[in-house]
Amino acid sequence: MSADQRSHLSAEALERILEVTRQLATSVELPVLLTAAIDAARAVLDADRGSVFLYDAATHELVSKVATGTEEIRFSADRGIVGEVVQKRALVNVPDAYADARFNPDIDKRTGYRTRCLLTVPLIGHDDTLVGVMQVLNKNNGVFAAEDERVATALAAQCAVALQRARMLTDLLVKERMEREIAVARDIQMRVFPKKMPVIPGYDVAGWSRPADQTGGDIYDVVGLEGGRAMLLLGDATGHGIGPALSVTQVRAMLRVALRLGADLDACYRHINDQLSNDLADNRFVTAFMGVLDSAAHTITYHAGGQGPLLHFKAADGACDSLGSTTVPMGFMAGMKMKKPLVRELATGDIFALMTDGIFEYARADEEMFGDARVVEILRAHQHEPMARLIEIIVEQVMAFATGAPQGDDMTIVLARRLPG
Repeated sequence: MSADQRSHLSAEALERILEVTRQLATSVELPVLLTAAIDAARAVLDADRGSVFLYDAATHELVSKVATGTEEIRFSADRGIVGEVVQKRALVNVPDAYADARFNPDIDKRTGYRTRCLLTVPLIGHDDTLVGVMQVLNKNNGVFAAEDERVATALAAQCAVALQRARMLTDLLVKERMEREIAVARDIQMRVFPKKMPVIPGYDVAGWSRPADQTGGDIYDVVGLEGGRAMLLLGDATGHGIGPALSVTQVRAMLRVALRLGADLDACYRHINDQLSNDLADNRFVTAFMGVLDSAAHTITYHAGGQGPLLHFKAADGACDSLGSTTVPMGFMAGMKMKKPLVRELATGDIFALMTDGIFEYARADEEMFGDARVVEILRAHQHEPMARLIEIIVEQVMAFATGAPQGDDMTIVLARRLPG
């Protein structure tokens, strides 16, 4: 409250406002503060009814959380007298409501209440931020005078700071609670990644994943099967965050269940695709590689739904085949006719590399992407390293290339190498 405001207030009004200030300082709960603010305004200004409209900057709306005698009200901040106060950030005193063209009588008609006069004042926070608007209706003895305007302005200044403090604390608590929940979601997601790889005779297999956010839209899995076989999964849901994380975790869970029930590769892919088509929104899908590594036949038989490039590095001559997708992403279309899976034969020393876009499309400040050619060079230069170490090398070189540019997408890698002998 400024010195000029205090000099124009009566001793009684000043005492009452100071008492209100003390009351507002005792609570930080927004509903309690809103009720206290409007009760104080009615008492100090000798008004019949009142409302506090909080300003929602995201929607440019005013929301009445406490309005004596009415239910919650939400409307555009450009409407009526309250809207004018928002735009001009100045008090409006209307001695005769129905004689003022700015007054909207709809609420009176709906509630049966009769508004005679009203005083509307902006609530401006300590940093000149608009917190909301306070409005009081029907002075009990006549209309609101100049003294009431001064009292309302002083009272609004105290209420605005208290309400701003409460909203900031509420936002902080909500943020902290959300961060805790996201941390739990991240922990759950990270736990579904394989803790150790199954033993696949004659093969070295490794996997790794790092989300761009606290939770990610990538998944990988390696599931040991009978006869020296293993199911390889790499999935990438559109976007990243909690929603995509749920989608890819669902894919992994459905695959595990299908395998336990004895489903083959085609059945796994078909049924998971159909379920995702029913569950996901039209603009959501999961690109996925699903393939069976057969250590006896030295083959990978697979479907790649929108997932590529797949890299088949050939140790014999150092060449590398870049393979594209074989069908549409999972969840894109239910009941689609399945094409026959493709088969790749792996010679001694060959590496089959699965990676999501976060590796190939990692961009530095000049927008140049890492690209698949650099990945191929790493495979060629470090082909004899254990696959877990080779993943570390790929990630190290991606980060060195990025020179500090932030990770924009989830990154996931699965490598399988046929060992000599």
